[in-house]
Amino acid sequence: MTAGNSDWLGGLLMAVQAAPPMQSVAVLAGLLRERFSADDIAFLITDHGGNAVVRLTGAPEEAVGGGPETVPLAGTVYERVIVSQQTWVGDSGPDHGDAEDERGASPGTSRSGGTRVVAPVSDRGDSIGVLEMTLPAPPDAATLELLVEAAHALAYVVIVNRRFTDLFEWGRRTTRLSLASEIQHRLLPDSFTCDAGPFIVAGSLEPAANVGGDTFDYTLNRGGLFMSLTDAMGHDVRAAQLASAVVGSMRNARRAGLGLVDQADAANMAVLEHAAQEHRVVMDQSAQIRRSLAEHGAQALVTGQLLTVAFDSGRTAFINAGHVWPMRLREGRVEELQPLVDLPFGISPDTGYRVQSIDLRPGDRLVLLTDGMLEYEREEGNRELRELIRMTRHTHPREAVRSLTQSVLERTDHDPRDDATVLCLEWSRPGWARHGA
Repeated sequence: MTAGNSDWLGGLLMAVQAAPPMQSVAVLAGLLRERFSADDIAFLITDHGGNAVVRLTGAPEEAVGGGPETVPLAGTVYERVIVSQQTWVGDSGPDHGDAEDERGASPGTSRSGGTRVVAPVSDRGDSIGVLEMTLPAPPDAATLELLVEAAHALAYVVIVNRRFTDLFEWGRRTTRLSLASEIQHRLLPDSFTCDAGPFIVAGSLEPAANVGGDTFDYTLNRGGLFMSLTDAMGHDVRAAQLASAVVGSMRNARRAGLGLVDQADAANMAVLEHAAQEHRVVMDQSAQIRRSLAEHGAQALVTGQLLTVAFDSGRTAFINAGHVWPMRLREGRVEELQPLVDLPFGISPDTGYRVQSIDLRPGDRLVLLTDGMLEYEREEGNRELRELIRMTRHTHPREAVRSLTQSVLERTDHDPRDDATVLCLEWSRPGWARHGA
């Protein structure tokens, strides 16, 4: 990239940073219009389900009145760009996003005198959406490079500014969330995908109509990757509150520098305490009665799995608290792993959680899932799920996990009885810790 182009991108970021967070898209559009004579500029953000994109133009009246303009992804140029993460250049056409538009003309040509550009807006594998515009003529290589960089810059703009405004969250919601869904959603990572070189982690969650309390989490620390998947008993707000106690306790222990067993113990005690608080009449009694209630489960439990992977060696540490077994894809073959199973969180204050190792080799995919993924396959021995994991082995984990949860929606006529959640780790190679250490 030339110094002039670098200066322009630097100026773009400075201008966006100087603007109010809710006007960042409008400022970006103004700069693209000024530099490239671009028109019809819009940022289309992916919705929570990954089935549609929502058009955000930055216009002041955008969030007033009705909901945002939603464009279903299936068969569109937008879907092609999101899945491939490649910029598309073609006819501006009258039907933006329609699959027929893509076939209507060769790339770089136009029936209407304009050339349409659709670029992916993503960061570290997290597909945030696409940047769309119409140019007066087909872009040359230098112009296209600048537009791709502008789209990448927009990803950073969204990541930073969504801390300060509801605009982008509003855009991702094609339907209103229930209170339980709102609580559940705030427990999930900000980005469902992280492509970090030696590994890729990607999650997907399809909630039931009555939210079932599923969560997943991951974080990268200095020495390794942490992942967790939990399933709280019950439905709706009570399940979401229970899930909140578990996720909060594990994050608190982890951020205090405690190890995997201590994190599991913290989750266990959080569930026991949550159950005890639900029985306030018992809380007023003696410690002996309270302990007796805790030892019998107090009618609250959470299953879960915790996993760490060391960057330098690929060594794993794994705890299974009453949860369904994970699956591993290796060299085209899917197998159900069968690690030792300890008690779920909330059964006993004296549970001793055992740290185990999972054999993880370069090229493997490890798939953690909740029982909502298995609800309709138990008679089949999970054969269909295994086959889908195998069939999606050549797709990015981001798309693979979405295919897995979408399969549950299709089999249940979009009305699952339980949350369906998947967390996938693709392990490429150890040794990342050596770089920049």
